[in-house]
Amino acid sequence: MKLILRILLFLLITDFSIGFYMLSIEHPKGNTVVGIGVLVFAFLFIPLFLYHGFKGKKLKDYTLDKDKINQIFDNLNS
Repeated sequence: MKLILRILLFLLITDFSIGFYMLSIEHPKGNTVVGIGVLVFAFLFIPLFLYHGFKGKKLKDYTLDKDKINQIFDNLNS
């Protein structure tokens, strides 16, 4: 999974570089290339990155509930 993320990140950086270069020379497809890069980043890279980052972890450890709030205030008052 890590290799897939690295390859995808490299491809996205390349896509953005080419797209912004195309915009600088006023090529008509520059906006399309950048737009495709944004869509791939938002709908493919970010979900894969989050899945890889949270795989095997309990999300309850990262949520804030009443017990944790009470524990924080008890530690502050001690």
